[in-house]
Amino acid sequence: MSALDQDVRPGPTRAAGTPPRRREVGRTLLRGTGQTLLTIGLVALLFVGYELWVTDLLAARQQDRLSEQIQDRWADDPTVTAPVAPAPDGSPAPAPAPAPIDVAVGEPFAVLHIPRLGADYARVVVEGTAQVQLAQGPGHYLGTAMPGEQGNVALAGHRVGRGSPFLDLDLLRPGDPIVVDTADTWFVYRVLGGPGDQDFTGDPSGIPGRRIVRPTDTSVLSPTPGGPADGPATGAFLTLTTCHPKYSAEQRLIIHAGLDGAPLSKATAPDGPPALLG
Repeated sequence: MSALDQDVRPGPTRAAGTPPRRREVGRTLLRGTGQTLLTIGLVALLFVGYELWVTDLLAARQQDRLSEQIQDRWADDPTVTAPVAPAPDGSPAPAPAPAPIDVAVGEPFAVLHIPRLGADYARVVVEGTAQVQLAQGPGHYLGTAMPGEQGNVALAGHRVGRGSPFLDLDLLRPGDPIVVDTADTWFVYRVLGGPGDQDFTGDPSGIPGRRIVRPTDTSVLSPTPGGPADGPATGAFLTLTTCHPKYSAEQRLIIHAGLDGAPLSKATAPDGPPALLG
């Protein structure tokens, strides 16, 4: 090989038919697309962070405000009622009837306690299930029963974000107590099913304690859960609804519970029922 052959190297070749300007435009488009995708990814990440953490902080503040509001209101209402005279046969006097609940949309009226989710689990319940109400905590479906009444007390709550009040609703088991605290009364409900054997379908009522349904299945809110919307109430029930699975709104997780025993007056049990105290 001659010295010329050794020293001369072929220069870069240009792809046939690809002008330099077109290649430069292509690179510019690729850079722009990459930057756009990065921006979209960052915005999506910020949105997820807002939904998961910022809304939880905002909801916690709302719950603190609602708790103060409802406790101040209840402090102004007497919780001790006049004693009821014993029956003529000498049997114990019946417990005083709970005061009727009349509340405007958006107003707090009860506190929900679920011991399975923690000894300190307590969420103020507001009237209504629009987003503005659910951003504050669990909301009561308009037109459903009030605590202690015959029919279905139906409550909705977010599973992820906005306080995540029903995040771990799937941990509930048959027989678990759910306590509702109103101005003058404690109401104890228990998740339907066969306690001790994890069978949510073992309740004599035939109503399962837990089910997964489509969002369009509103029969879970009926006076008798699963029955017709205009059907009669066959008992006093409590229904909790939330999204399922976590991070998705494709389905709904439903918990059904039944009233366990008579209402307990705060005048006789200011600290709560045994089911709440453990």
